[in-house]
Amino acid sequence: MKKYKWIIILLNLILLLVYFNYSVSKKEELLKDGQLVLLQLAPVDPRSLMQGDYMSLRYSLSDNTYSDDIPKRGYFVVRLNPQGVAGKVRIQQEPAPLNKGEYLIKYTSTNHWNVNIGAESFFFQEGHARKYENAKYGGLRIDKDGNSLLVGLYDEHLKNIK
Repeated sequence: MKKYKWIIILLNLILLLVYFNYSVSKKEELLKDGQLVLLQLAPVDPRSLMQGDYMSLRYSLSDNTYSDDIPKRGYFVVRLNPQGVAGKVRIQQEPAPLNKGEYLIKYTSTNHWNVNIGAESFFFQEGHARKYENAKYGGLRIDKDGNSLLVGLYDEHLKNIK
């Protein structure tokens, strides 16, 4: 029995490492090949004493969207203007139908007040808060399945804040 115990532990460890590496490779692929979408930010408090300096992000995309009115999981369907800023077209539960020029962004809704797209916090080096105070857009890379990854904050001139 002791022999099987170590084999099971080793197999579980290998499976965990394979899953972790797969997840990292999918994020790297999204960073490299994903469509850059700028989402307008809505104001929130940017400080946390426990976590250090960070900006809690809320997107105007989810304004006037209440979780009582929508499914717990679904997709924001957005269309980009010529500058790459996304505008909400509709909300749907399934990835299809999708018209030409429309993109998906997955969301989850845990309670009446929150609609989460998975990119709600932006951490930055302590003492650099002033640089990010004027951020107007969150830059996300999205793939065809609606997965998103926050890649930076952008100012009113659509320039990446570094």
